[in-house]
Amino acid sequence: MRPFGSPQELERWRLRALQLLDEGRAPVEVAREIGVDRRSVRRWKSAVRKNGKDGIRARPAPGRPSRLSPEQRKELEEWLLKGAKAAGFETDLWTCRRVAQLIVWRFGVFYHVDHIGRLLHGLGWSPQKPRRQAVERDEEAIKTWIKKDWPRIKKKPGD
Repeated sequence: MRPFGSPQELERWRLRALQLLDEGRAPVEVAREIGVDRRSVRRWKSAVRKNGKDGIRARPAPGRPSRLSPEQRKELEEWLLKGAKAAGFETDLWTCRRVAQLIVWRFGVFYHVDHIGRLLHGLGWSPQKPRRQAVERDEEAIKTWIKKDWPRIKKKPGD
């Protein structure tokens, strides 16, 4: 599994590991200090032996590039922060289907609904479940009941 962090951060880890190895430390000790598996340290050491420091340099993440430019992604996030009502939906709840529709409307780019979660995760968003609450709920009446009625009916120790 790929560790978390940008390619530049991961490259810094690898360079730090090499520095520690050059100081004469054992791969196991280096792995413990950096917080990686000892096999990774040995793999980095081997890559440097074969290709020099280019063997451990940061590389772009594999995979298809995003269909949205960085500017469009920023604009998408601004729309998401405004809320679904501002984008023309009946309620303020964002769903993957709604986000996909917004992307088509604003940018003319089609994303399958199943991939919207990945896109949102890349923007730092996580799924949230709306808290269900009765429309008729009266917060003031609840506070009053808790202050006045609840102490009166609550069982006390020894009763």
